[in-house]
This record gives sequence, structure tokens and C-alpha cells, in this order.
Amino acid sequence: MNNTKPTEKGTNWLHELDFIGIHFVPLLAFFTHVTAFDWILCAVLYFVRMFFVTGGYHRYFSHRSYKTSRFFQFILAFGAQSSFQKGALWWAANHRVHHKHSDTEEDPHSAKIYGFWHAHIGWIMDKEHKETRYDLIKDMKHPELFWLNKYHFVPPLILAVLVYFIGNKVNGAGWFDWPAGLSTLFIGFFLSTILLFHGTFTINSLMHTIGRPRYKTGDESRNSFILALVTLGEGWHNNHHYYQSAARQGFYWWEVDITYYIIRMLGWMGIVWDIRGVPEKVKESNKVTEA
Repeated sequence: MNNTKPTEKGTNWLHELDFIGIHFVPLLAFFTHVTAFDWILCAVLYFVRMFFVTGGYHRYFSHRSYKTSRFFQFILAFGAQSSFQKGALWWAANHRVHHKHSDTEEDPHSAKIYGFWHAHIGWIMDKEHKETRYDLIKDMKHPELFWLNKYHFVPPLILAVLVYFIGNKVNGAGWFDWPAGLSTLFIGFFLSTILLFHGTFTINSLMHTIGRPRYKTGDESRNSFILALVTLGEGWHNNHHYYQSAARQGFYWWEVDITYYIIRMLGWMGIVWDIRGVPEKVKESNKVTEA
């Protein structure tokens, strides 16, 4: 296990051909017969997996803003990793670095320091951030999480195969008939994955360049209603940087935070508990604007 900060920097473009190439896979749908079901599945998988990214990768693994069982913790990690955004431990470690050093040279993806491209996608391809910083996630000890983190490609691979078989069946073919399920695979899985990539990445890039801050945070974090819709609530980024431990990022009732609503629903069902809120005193202090 790597417990220290890597020193090797730069991008090995040959090693990034798979990540770059996946962006072009949905174009293969032009050679298939795309159905309404494919588009519906694309939207569903974007929404469901965005929740796992925001409610799993971010609010649970990175910030521990609520508690859950070991079983549902595994579900959160598996669902989040189906997004093709690497392991939950890798994701959480990098995000903790971001908060500790937000918008400084130590921040892995500061648009202020390194520019939009690096903040949005370039940092992911940088050799400096390839390894998991296990020294930053000592609160996670269960072996199944370490297995998932090592074999982070397993959840998206399982989902892709499942989507293909479902596409076969919905399109009136047998489970293993070729190539009836390809349009569903290209649109339902791959296109939703690409959209999910860039929906998530906007929080690193756009949320530190557009929108308005409400609180003094010492960095460039902003709030944006539009990006809150795109990311199920992560657009209230300045709120989050001001008070990171809360499961809720839309501090006020008019700030739409779908991820938080789902977490609350899971709380009512007894699946999660100890959901951290925002103390009124904290919410009403240190404001720079009423945005």
C-alpha cells in the first residue's frame, strides 16, 4: 500500500487511451437502431449513479456525514464504482486532500491554480494522483472495500454486461443474441457514464469559477442552482466547503438537494442513521452574501 504522497507527475498519454477512448464509444450507436428504452435507461443510470457518487463517494466515504451498516456500505461503494470513477477509497482520499488544501498548489484540482482543463479532467490523468493515499483513509478498515478499490473495474463491467443482456431482451431478442443489445449498451451504459463523468467533474472545475459564494471559506467555492440540479445537490458547493461534515448541502429549503432527500428517505427506512445536519448558528454566521 502507498502511504505517502507520490512525487511522479505528468501524463502518460498511452496509458490514458482507454479513458479517452471511452468518450467515443457512444458514437457507435449511429450504426445501431437506438430505441426509446435506451434513452430512458441512460437517464435512469445517470440519476441512480449520480446519487451513488454524491451520496456514496462524497457524503459517506469522503465526509462520513451519516452512518450505515457494513452491508449497505458495500452497496454504496459498489454502486459508486459502477460510475467508472475508480475505487471509493481512492476517490475519498483525493477529495480529502482537496478540502485540506482547497485552491492552493496542494489541491489536486484547483481551477484557480492549474486552470479549467486540469481541474475538470487533466488531474485524473496525472501520474501524481493514480495511487490511493491509504494514509488519508485510516477510518476505513473493511477488507471488501480494499478489494473493491483494487478491482475498481469490476462494478462497471458487471453493469455493462447486465445492460447489454437487458437490451437484448427488451429489443425482442434472446438473452445472448448478437447484436440486439448494442444500442442499449452504447446509449444506456456508455453515454450515461460519459455524462456522469462530466456532471461530476463540474464540481471540481465550474463550481470554483462560476456562481456566487454565501460564506467566507478562504477558497473559490461557489453556489449554483443549475449545477445543483445537474449533480443532485452538489452545486451548493460553497455551503459544503463552509461546513463539510453535514449530509445536507442545500442549507435552506429552497436549495434543491436531491441527494439529501434520498439520504433522509433511507434514514426513515432505517438503512442509514446519525445523519449530520447544519446547526442554525453555523448556518447564519460568517456570511459574505445572501446568495
